[in-house]
Parts: sequence; C-alpha cells; structure tokens
Amino acid sequence: MDSTPQPPQGSPSRSRRPRRLAALIALPLTALLLSGCTVPSFGAKKSDTVTGRSTYQLWQGFSIAAAVIGGFVILLIVIAVIRFRAKGATIPRQSQYHLPLEIAYTIIPIVMVFVLFGYTVVVENKVVAEPATPYQVSINAFQWGWKFSYPGTNALIVGHTTQNPMMLIPVGVPVHYTLTSTDANHGFYVRDFNFSRLAIPGIKNEFSFQAIDTGTFNGQCTELCGLYHSLMYFRVKVVTLPEFLAWEKKFDTPAGAAAAQAANLVVEQETSSIIPTKPTGTTGTKI
Repeated sequence: MDSTPQPPQGSPSRSRRPRRLAALIALPLTALLLSGCTVPSFGAKKSDTVTGRSTYQLWQGFSIAAAVIGGFVILLIVIAVIRFRAKGATIPRQSQYHLPLEIAYTIIPIVMVFVLFGYTVVVENKVVAEPATPYQVSINAFQWGWKFSYPGTNALIVGHTTQNPMMLIPVGVPVHYTLTSTDANHGFYVRDFNFSRLAIPGIKNEFSFQAIDTGTFNGQCTELCGLYHSLMYFRVKVVTLPEFLAWEKKFDTPAGAAAAQAANLVVEQETSSIIPTKPTGTTGTKI
C-alpha cells in the first residue's frame, strides 16, 4: 500500500505554482510586446522644431509616468492574487480602516496630478508663445492649394493640386506665421514638426516656431476640404539664414515682381473656378 502523502483534493499541486507565477509574469510582458510600443519615443515623432521637441519630451514624461504607475498597480494585483488567495473555507480577518495608507493613496495621486499639470502648462506656454522676430510668413489655404507670401518683400510662392509648393524658412531663428483660408476649412500640418493648425475662413490664426535642422519636410492639408483635398500637399524647406536672405532678394528685381504678380493671378483663377485651373505662367521664383 502506497503511504506517500497526497495533496488535498481540489488544491493545486506544488509543481503548478511556478507555472502559474510564470504565466502571471508573462501575461503583461506579452501584452506590452503585442502593443507595438516603441521606446523611448512611445510612438511619437521627436520633431524638428524647438516647441515640437518640448511637446515630445512632455509626451515621453507622461508615458514613463503611466508605465510606472501601471506596473505598480499590476504588481499590487499580483501580490494580492498570490498572497491572499483562498486557503480553505475560513474567512480572513477583516479590517475597516488603515488611516496612514488611506492618507497616502489620497495625497500621492493629487501630487502627481499637480506635477503633470505644471509641466503641461510650462510646455503649452512655450508652444503658444510668439517671440518678436523680423521673419514672417503669411500662409493662405484655398481649394486646393497653398500661397506662401513674405510681408515686406515681393517673395511669393503659390502651388495647387499636383504642384506641391515649397515654403522656405530659415533655421535656428523663430519665424512668425499668419494662417488664413479663402474658402473652406483647411488643415496646415507638418509631420516632422509635430505641428498642426486649422485654417478657417474669416479667422487669422497666428503662431511661431523655430526649426532646428535644415532639410525638406513634407506637409499636407488634414481637414477634408472638398474634391481635391487628397492632392493638397506642400513642402517646407529649411535653409541657413544667409541662404534665406539671398532667396528673398531674388524677388527685389523686376523679374521677381513679375513672377509674384503672375502667382497672384494664378490664385485668383484658382479660387474663382470650381475645378483646378491650369496655370498660364510661373508661380514664383525657383528655390
């Protein structure tokens, strides 16, 4: 007769405990892997502007804080599952109050919310700030194209549908922008800048940002604005300040003024037509 002690009927054997512990650990790790979360960006773009990078860092901070809090909550759940799991039919000792613990889990979340709120206010103030700068660009959106003009100069760039006009800006200095719309709601969006603003008829939307790196960046309209919305692309070319000033001076000639006048004529033809108009002349000086 076998005298080896057997585990009580209905209770898990000791060999199953490591498996269950491994399953509890593997479950959140598997969920994290399947989520496709990228570290350290957490799915966001680093941005090529000063304000966009501040927003990116704020997003990183929020994501790390959320991961730490979520991990702590999961740890508490796992501890409670393992340590306080049912052991027989006896009811465990009941306790009604634990004042130090209740004060702690009330105060700590409040402090965390105030800290996150404070960082958000600081970053938002940077994003909406409009520092004084001599460099300005007026952006006008219309069905279905873009017009980039530079106040105080003859510089003007216009393009629509498949033309993809290019806005030129200097690197390392803040630039002030005025965004308007001629006809419908449009969206001014540059992915690499982490930046988006609405262009609304009758409203002048003003903002500033400072590019960090030189290069060419793609932009597009993000507000459904009509038949050819999907073709309403543009580009932003960031160059050094001397290159930018030299480019602006190209428009201070009779040929540059004539090119700007022709570009304005294209805008008038475009906005007065139901469908895109084939341009009859140049739309600006070549960049």
